[in-house]
Amino acid sequence: MSQNKNINILVLNGPNLNLLGTRKPEIYGTQTLEDVVTLLKEKAASHGVGVTFKQSNHEGDLIDYIQQAKNTIDGIIINAGGYSHTSIAIRDALEAVEIPTYEVHVSDITKREDFRKKSFISDVALGMICGKGINGYAMAFDKLVRYIRENTM
Repeated sequence: MSQNKNINILVLNGPNLNLLGTRKPEIYGTQTLEDVVTLLKEKAASHGVGVTFKQSNHEGDLIDYIQQAKNTIDGIIINAGGYSHTSIAIRDALEAVEIPTYEVHVSDITKREDFRKKSFISDVALGMICGKGINGYAMAFDKLVRYIRENTM
């Protein structure tokens, strides 16, 4: 890849993240998914990279977005919501496309119910950021862009 290649990041949000800001604000906070979009558009502009956002409550849609990203997207940030703890299919799609990925969780899943402590996505992601609210997306964005620039350009 040349130094002048435009970097494109896909931000995927899974089930119930469309309710961010109103669903259990004591756990997930009061910031909305639109706040995430605004934050990451600003990050993208400051880094000079492209960013696309997708949200779905449907597992198959998320898998389709991941597969469609092959050869067009340079990095993925995913908050698969509850599918993080149940979907081997999403994990397998991420592994298959071989796109550098960061996993994000708004809450700290390590301090939640036992069933939330295991993520099937973690072993195919470069890293996971959890418990930082929507700032976790910004942290993942910075790390992902740095990784892409250092390892693929």
